[in-house]
Amino acid sequence: MQPVFTIITVTYNAEQWLERTILSVLGQSYPAIEYIIIDGGSTDKTIQIIQQYISGIAYTVSEVDHGLYDAMNKGLKRATGDYVWFINAGDTLYSSDIIQTIVNKISKRKKLPDILYGETEIIDTKGRSLGKRRLKAPKELTWKKFRMGMLVCHQSFVVKKSIAPEYNLQYRFSSDFDWCIRCLKKSKKNINTHLILSCFLKGGMTSANRKASLKERYHIMCQYYGRLSTSILHIWFFIRFYTTKWFSPNV
Repeated sequence: MQPVFTIITVTYNAEQWLERTILSVLGQSYPAIEYIIIDGGSTDKTIQIIQQYISGIAYTVSEVDHGLYDAMNKGLKRATGDYVWFINAGDTLYSSDIIQTIVNKISKRKKLPDILYGETEIIDTKGRSLGKRRLKAPKELTWKKFRMGMLVCHQSFVVKKSIAPEYNLQYRFSSDFDWCIRCLKKSKKNINTHLILSCFLKGGMTSANRKASLKERYHIMCQYYGRLSTSILHIWFFIRFYTTKWFSPNV
């Protein structure tokens, strides 16, 4: 079994850190990777950086879009692999052999799991580690557990392409939260890899728009879990928001 992993990078004016993201994908020891880069019409040197590595990129486009999740949908539509994995500009895969290590863990299974997930390391703009994400991935993950927040970072949430829906463009900052829930509702087998899968750049779009993101996430949770229980849980979420150093709704 050698599943193909489609890695999708969405970027816009990210010349400062895009190259390390690209290198973390192209430097993988595992060969069956389809790499897609969706750019939102960058005006800095982002396009030149992409062109330097064009031989290792299956598909790329640079055009004005309707935001982050519109760009992600473009990547999904182009993906042909068994799994889709979003590693956006500034984020990286954890190590050069992380995909091979994942495949080794699932190689004896008769059927590919629907979702693979794991831990996340937080990094600063220079790529230096700030430690592991405080919220630890649960031993067993279901859509109902997301009522406690985004227990798994989007960058460490790998989904079978056949069950991956498009992102809901109604949400500007938390559509990834909604997307993960919808993926989990459709999945039949989720595997905790017990590995650090990705490095997340602290200070991304959702981190910079925390209040708007929390408001969106509240409405998403009301939709899936009910308004009363969501309201009660959000008292705790706000406490966690103001007391946890590395909290971000997107990680």
